[in-house]
Amino acid sequence: MLAKTYKTVFIDELKNLYPLQEIESFYKIILKHFGINQIDIALNPSIELKNEELLFFNNALNQLKKEIPIQYILGETKFFGLTFKVDKNVLIPRPETEELVQWIIDDCKNQPKDSIKILDIGTGSGCIAISLAKNNPHAQVYAFDISSDALKVAQKNAELNNITIHFEKINILETTKLSEQFDVIVSNPPYVRLQEKQLIKKNVLANEPEIALFVDDENPLIFYDKIASLAKNHLTKNGQLYFEINQYLGNEMIQLLKNYQFKNIELKKDFYEVDRMIKATHLQ
Repeated sequence: MLAKTYKTVFIDELKNLYPLQEIESFYKIILKHFGINQIDIALNPSIELKNEELLFFNNALNQLKKEIPIQYILGETKFFGLTFKVDKNVLIPRPETEELVQWIIDDCKNQPKDSIKILDIGTGSGCIAISLAKNNPHAQVYAFDISSDALKVAQKNAELNNITIHFEKINILETTKLSEQFDVIVSNPPYVRLQEKQLIKKNVLANEPEIALFVDDENPLIFYDKIASLAKNHLTKNGQLYFEINQYLGNEMIQLLKNYQFKNIELKKDFYEVDRMIKATHLQ
């Protein structure tokens, strides 16, 4: 079948489930997976899909009808210019998290040390840890997660991107101390309150791991509180603590960090213009 013709079929099959722009985005992503782009088709409308490409498209179409995320269908996604394998055991990396990574990279340029130690808590796919390691070649990067399955994915991603990360399975809520001192600690922990569940898209709820998404309404900052208490004792002098946060709890996060005597607290908005990340300095 002509690639151009299949696009019409693809759109027609999905038009009742997704906006047209999103369907076209799916189509382009799958084409790119096979090394084809829209310009190729525009210049040569007679391009035909090979049998294996057509099979893949049909399989993807069936999964999209079930509202399975395109990243899980392809088994990979892009983050900070790198390729990451993803499956149901890890969250799909978000563009706003790239902003957090960029913030840390920019700050690390001002570090006086040739080598710094970075810890990523709740690493999931490893996207934060690996992106930081890739852009800080002298850094020693550590990454913790409670999930063995997530750590397997993260390890594959480290190998895929030719990066060495010190991975460890740890339940951070049960940890009383860390074995190292770090110059940077970063975390994108679960932060969506159960009361906000109705705001989450159906395909996220049905496919992405709940353990990495949700916290109880009664104690929504449980992970931040625990990590801040550990960071207070395991950050070097002038070490930095970074979090991705719930957009509705920025003021509460500022107060939490003040309670642990962190200084130079900075709340930052993402490109959606909502409070999404925060950093603080350990001066003692």
